[in-house]
Order: sequence, then structure tokens, then C-alpha cells
Amino acid sequence: MLNIYKLPIITLIVSLLAIPSSAVFAQTQRMPEGFDIHKGVNVSHWLSQSGGRHGVAQNDYFTEKDVALIASKGFDHIRIPVEEAELWDYKEEKYKDAFVLLHKAIGWCKQYHIRAIVDMHILRSHHFDGKKNRLWEESASQERFLQCWRELSGELKKYPTDLVAYELLNEPVADSASQWNDLLARGVGLIRELEPKRVIVVGSNRYQSYATFPLLKIPANDKRIILSFHYYNPFFFTHYKASWTAHKDFSGPVHYPGATISKKEMAQQPATIRNILAGATEEYNADVIEQQIMTAVKVAQKLKLPLYCGEFGCLNSVYRKDRLHWYKDIKKALDKNNISWSVWDYKGSFGIIDENGEEDDKLIKLLTKD
Repeated sequence: MLNIYKLPIITLIVSLLAIPSSAVFAQTQRMPEGFDIHKGVNVSHWLSQSGGRHGVAQNDYFTEKDVALIASKGFDHIRIPVEEAELWDYKEEKYKDAFVLLHKAIGWCKQYHIRAIVDMHILRSHHFDGKKNRLWEESASQERFLQCWRELSGELKKYPTDLVAYELLNEPVADSASQWNDLLARGVGLIRELEPKRVIVVGSNRYQSYATFPLLKIPANDKRIILSFHYYNPFFFTHYKASWTAHKDFSGPVHYPGATISKKEMAQQPATIRNILAGATEEYNADVIEQQIMTAVKVAQKLKLPLYCGEFGCLNSVYRKDRLHWYKDIKKALDKNNISWSVWDYKGSFGIIDENGEEDDKLIKLLTKD
């Protein structure tokens, strides 16, 4: 490390000019002491979005072998989305077997020397794709959110702060940023009463978009916070043919870099399809990706807090060469700006492990190489 206190002023200026801007930025945005993360994987569709508690064989879906594999490939942490309905029944009683699985996962992380972020992905009162989220309107739902974290803390506080961090709510979708900022302050305050040194991961309102980061308010003087954003742009490309989207019936080609759908290709579509593809002719490339991400970077710099991309990914329905080009460009932007990340996801159509259980070696190497 450069010792600036022992250098003559001229030498100091020359030395600082020689340091890449990303390196200077890195020195002002370290992860909280002890919880040092860089490259991670989301363990989706296990304790959240699993199709119901019996939608997948949860005991077999994610095991010690998976954690061993993740660690062996060079990833240093996992993000574990959890869902209220998969951890608690309608009487608000814990499903003991689900908590057993969560504890096992954290134990495996300790065994293989990686870290874990426990992410409250979905509440009964809040779903990031929900049409009506009661969380913002009902004080009882807000109290239930806080109670979930009281009970999660009760289960997890025994783990060291350098092993486990908490993400209070995935992709909040409130009517206004102030609604989320107010509830966030209550959530952070609760965790600080229970666990003063626990690292807390937080994102901005409206799907943790980089664009809404300037509206995010963080409790002052809390250096055990990591700021988190998600990135799936351009959406018509990364979610090509996704069954849960409005554009699922578009069957034409998509591209990256450049326009996701060319103007000529767009003109060939019926009006009903064109109407749901508004914006798909916008140009995207490495420069656009970095420019968008810089919105979040500037907020992190101002707040002097570390920045984390908790989700980014692209469906394997996309032409493979373009898909890998997209991953390469976003990883370059994240690395350049000292942003730690967790790819979406481990298994499935976004995954580093495909639907047939095969490892995507080329994608894994692209993600994990320094």
C-alpha cells in the first residue's frame, strides 16, 4: 500500500496520478471489516420461489456438495433468498425443517470458508412482482416484517459477523421512496438493537434499481451497511422469452451489443407486439452499462459506503455469443468500479448450472477470473 505520509509532495502527486482511478476509489469503499466479499452466487428457488414448500425437493435441491462446488470455482459467498411463506406458516409458527436447512447452509459456508447473505426475498405482504403490496399500507404488515427479522435474528445471531450478513428486503416496491426509507430506518434500528455489529445489506426503492439510488436514505454514521443494486438491462434482452413477462410471446431475435431489437425487426412485428416492446430499439454496450451503474457508484462514494450488485443475470434463451458478451461487459464495469457482486443464479435458466445439472464452464470462468 502506498504510504503517502513518507513521500515528498512532488513524488506524492506523481504517484497518485499513476494510480488508476478505480484503485483510488477502491481505497474509499472497502467492505465492512471482517465481511469481505467479492464474487457470489444467488441460491434461488430453494427457500424462496420454490413453487411452494413442496414445489422442489428442498433437501436435495441444495446440499453440501453445492457449497463445495461454489467454493471450488472461486466464489467467496452465497446470497440466500428466503420467503416468509417458506419459513413460517399462516399461524406465524416456524417451519422447523426450513430453518434446519438454513442453518445447514450457513454451516456449509463456514466449512468451505465462504460467507452468506440471508435475503428476505418475499413477504406475504410484499412481492416485487406483486400488483398490490399491503406492506406499505398496513401497520400490521410492517410489524410482521419487523417480527420476521426479530425471529431471524434470534436464529442467526449466534453466527459470527464475518460469516453472515442480513439483507432486510429484496427489491422493495413502494409508492414512494419515503415509504421505503422510513421502514428501512425501522428495520436497521431493530437489527442494531439486537445485533449492533451485524452487516446489513440495503437497496433503493423500485426494484433496487441504480436509477433510484439518489432517493435512498441511510441511517447516519452506520459503517456496517452495504449498499446494493440489481442490474438486468436491457430487460428485453436479459429476459428474452421469460414466461412471466409481458413480452413472452415475442419470438424474433434479440441482440447485444447494439439495439436489442433493430428498427427494421421492430417494424415487422404486429402492433400488439410493438406496443409491449417500447424502448427495445435503444442501443446498449459496455459504455452504456457503466454509465448507468455510475449512478449508484456516485451515491456510494458520497455516503462512503461499499457497493454491491446483489443480482445480475441473463436467460440462456438468448443467443450464447451475445449472452456471454453481456456478462463480460457488466463484469468489467463492476470490477473497474470495485463493486462486489452475486450473479443470478446458481441453478436453472439463468444459472451457472443449467437445467440438466451441467456446469457452464465458460460462464463460470468468465465470472471468476481476475
